[in-house]
Amino acid sequence: MIMNPINSSNLKSVGYDKDNLFLFITFHSGDTYRYSGIPLSVYEGLLNASSKGSYHHNFIKKYPYIKV
Repeated sequence: MIMNPINSSNLKSVGYDKDNLFLFITFHSGDTYRYSGIPLSVYEGLLNASSKGSYHHNFIKKYPYIKV
């Protein structure tokens, strides 16, 4: 999985597995989480959001996730 750095005060990098609909997010704290069932449109929305942290809170945290 390639993790791509993003410009955010809370999120450090993201990666997307389109075959399994997994979204990986690494936070500046160093913790990485894998979110399941993420549609491509939600991933693209995150990349295009003006506030990545707000988008994560409003649209991604509702999906099942585990710390990896």
